[in-house]
Amino acid sequence: MRKTYFYHALIFFSIFFFALVSIHILEWKKDQDKSIQMEQVLQKERKQKTSTKETTSIVNPPRDKQDSTWNYEDTPFIEVDFSSLQNRNKDIIGWLEVTDTKVDYPVVQTNDNDYYLTHSFDHTSNSSGWIYGDYRNDFNLLNQNNIIYGHGRLDGTMFGSLRALLNEDWFKEPSHHIIQLSTLTYNSIWQIVSVYTIPKESYYLTTHFNSKTFESFLDTIQTRSKIIFPTSLNTKDKILTLSTCQNDYGERLVVHAKLIKKETRD
Repeated sequence: MRKTYFYHALIFFSIFFFALVSIHILEWKKDQDKSIQMEQVLQKERKQKTSTKETTSIVNPPRDKQDSTWNYEDTPFIEVDFSSLQNRNKDIIGWLEVTDTKVDYPVVQTNDNDYYLTHSFDHTSNSSGWIYGDYRNDFNLLNQNNIIYGHGRLDGTMFGSLRALLNEDWFKEPSHHIIQLSTLTYNSIWQIVSVYTIPKESYYLTTHFNSKTFESFLDTIQTRSKIIFPTSLNTKDKILTLSTCQNDYGERLVVHAKLIKKETRD
């Protein structure tokens, strides 16, 4: 009798568990499809063009003429028409593009770092979330460390495709060292200086430093990098940090880049 009871209980819980997993997968797929549809709509409204302004000089130019930053002196800016995008979401602050990845999204920002973890660009509830700037940062003025978050989706959407940056071979293509950020007030180009994974922590998510602690921060992020980049950092640099989840165990994938070019938008 006990064996029969145990057998039926096992079957019941197996069916129940399978049903829960199936529902979770269906909900995940539904959110994924909605996010992809939103991406396609926004890409059509993006109206990207290459800036036709005269090439802007390197920001905080390195003294060493062999520094790889000089390789990007003539890199053209992207420029995005934000008019229709602003009509869709007033929280938009810019457009982020990481060369040869799926990261090609409008960036939003609100008064906390939680809302866009579970909401899409159109404010609908969605487990994919969206790409968003840290609420403590002023992306108009730029702080010492300017942070942008996104989920590391397994299908490669949001920041999921940043996993490619952990492959040293990926960086053999010089154009892969560049991140473009176009905002409502300026266009900017950033050079990647560090890529690593790390357990969840708050240190690399610090936005403001004094001179001494910022110098230590710059040393730390370069030391952590899985790839050695042939460029230098100093306390006059502005840092862009991309942060995403690497796995389900709390590990984070982090990308740091320094500002190398900036132009004011018309």
